[in-house]
Amino acid sequence: MEYIEKRLDGEEKYKGVIVRVRLDRAELCDGRIVKREVVEHPGGVCVLPVDADGGCYMVRQFRYPFGRMMLEAPAGKLEYGEDPLECGMRELSEETGLRADEFIDLGAMCTSPGFSTEVLHLYLALGLYAGKAHPDEGEFLNVEKFRLEELVKMVMANEIDDGKTIAAILKADRYLRDRRA
Repeated sequence: MEYIEKRLDGEEKYKGVIVRVRLDRAELCDGRIVKREVVEHPGGVCVLPVDADGGCYMVRQFRYPFGRMMLEAPAGKLEYGEDPLECGMRELSEETGLRADEFIDLGAMCTSPGFSTEVLHLYLALGLYAGKAHPDEGEFLNVEKFRLEELVKMVMANEIDDGKTIAAILKADRYLRDRRA
C-alpha cells in the first residue's frame, strides 16, 4: 500500500539566494491535516575525478554551516533547468582546473527527502587532463590528491562526512572494480 500525502496549500516563508522555504498543509491518507516544511533547492552535481593511476582530486573548503574545513569531491549547484552533466563539467573545471574525456553517470541521490527537494547527480570523471582552475568569486579551496583506496578507508573510518562525497567515492570504487573484473 502507498501512503500518499496530498498537498492542500502552502505559503512561501523565505526566498533566498539558493533556497526557498515554504510551509505546506497536507492531507494524510487517514484524512488528518498536517504541516510540512519544504526547502526547495535546484539540486547539484558531484564529480569524482580519477586519473589513470587511481589518484582522486578532492577539494578542501570551509563550510560555513559547520564552521570547519571539509574534504569533498568537486561539486556545485545546478541553475534551474541546467543539464547536470554540463554543470558537472563546469564545476570540475572551475574547482580543479581539470577536464575529462569521459563522464560516467553514477546516479542521483535525494539528500534529505524528509524536508528538501535537493537531488544531487553523481559522476565519475576519467581521462583527465589539466587546465587552470577558476573558482567562483568568493570560493576559496585547496585541491588535494588521494588514492581512491585511501578515500574508501577514510570514508569507512568516518574521516569524510560529506554525504555526496561518500556516495561518489563508494559508487566510483564499485564501478571501477566491476569494470576491471
